[in-house]
Amino acid sequence: MTFAIPTSQALYARAQKVIPGGVNSPVRAFRAVGGTPLFIRRGQGPYVWDEDGHQFIDYVLSWGPLIAGHAHPKVVEALTRTAQEGTSFGAPTRLEIELAEMVVDMMPGVEMVRFVNSGTEATMSALRLARAVTGRPKVIKFVGNYHGHADAFLVRAGSGVATLGLPDSPGVTPGTVQDTLTATYNDLDAVRGLFEQFPDDIAAVIVEPVAGNMGLVPPKPDFLPGLRALTREHGALLIFDEVMTGFRVHPGGAQALYDIDPDITTLGKVIGGGLPVGAYAGKAEIMRHVAPAGPMYQAGTLSGNPLAMAAGKATLEILREPGVWDAIAARTQRLVQGLQDAAAAAGVPVQATAVGTMFGLFFHPGPAPTHWDEVKRSDTQRYARWFWAMLERGVYFAPSQFEVGFLSTEHDDAVLQRTLDAAYEAMRELAQNPAA
Repeated sequence: MTFAIPTSQALYARAQKVIPGGVNSPVRAFRAVGGTPLFIRRGQGPYVWDEDGHQFIDYVLSWGPLIAGHAHPKVVEALTRTAQEGTSFGAPTRLEIELAEMVVDMMPGVEMVRFVNSGTEATMSALRLARAVTGRPKVIKFVGNYHGHADAFLVRAGSGVATLGLPDSPGVTPGTVQDTLTATYNDLDAVRGLFEQFPDDIAAVIVEPVAGNMGLVPPKPDFLPGLRALTREHGALLIFDEVMTGFRVHPGGAQALYDIDPDITTLGKVIGGGLPVGAYAGKAEIMRHVAPAGPMYQAGTLSGNPLAMAAGKATLEILREPGVWDAIAARTQRLVQGLQDAAAAAGVPVQATAVGTMFGLFFHPGPAPTHWDEVKRSDTQRYARWFWAMLERGVYFAPSQFEVGFLSTEHDDAVLQRTLDAAYEAMRELAQNPAA
């Protein structure tokens, strides 16, 4: 590393004394790329500055929420105005209705919305709702799809096409995950086999419609339509986990992009504009099972928090301005093509993928991976060297091969050109020192 980060190093040592691992979410610890994590002091537009004063073009964007960039004036103004009137009431507010109406208007599969405080809470509640509606116990998830850290989702696949789940974290009991079935992403035959094995027991299939937690892996053309057909055939619900993809892969989410009508949708990230938020949503006949309209209980003191609602509403208003979302998506394609060209010019095997305003890089000879077992063959050590080479040139990518990158309204052509200039240099460095 050619630049010094003594303040981040000191803060990391201090943090490890009072915070497990020194961080409040594991990927922040830089374990996948080595070295000391950067402690960020501030952000503005497409940039962040660390505690040592270094400026970076930011493609992490708080892991996706900041589609309007850091500290967008309209978001800051909405937060300031709302905070001056109070930060929490534990009572209904106008902002909750206004944001819910925007979500219903933008997402074709959504008729009603219940706000919560995180993506994990959203998926956990969606699973409970699916079981309440169907009266069935089991759920199918896909290997490499992440749905938060609720116990029922922390499952690894066994041998064969798919098996009953085994706990993937200490503290998760076998009983908790006994009703979680796993299948390979993009493999309809695996899902069909599970329905044949458990024809009357499966409440729902939950899926990241575009996988974003094993790098960016798009669905095969028949995969999502096939899931919709199988769930309808067997009386199960289809849950789209759009915590990451919502408003990112299309203004109406993946369900609009691929023209699929899910029963339940989970949301987060963008709908909070950078503040803690989550939501589960769906058809009115399903959502009316949620208390107090129905018998399925779920509650939260800070659910629908006015600050989160204000930031989310301001963010969606920005996205709905004519041409705004399309411009971000076009620049994402330009960036990904430029990264692919930089790798090809240097002779470095890279598969770059993009959907909407999300992108991923696999240091892999190709073709691009379609499921977790293929993703795992990527060269994580080379990615780590790429990460630090770009960081030294002022560009901050995700500190893991298996995370995705994001663009915002603030990543203009000049920012992209600076990124690509750095990428050509970094790729040449990788090619010249292949075993470093």
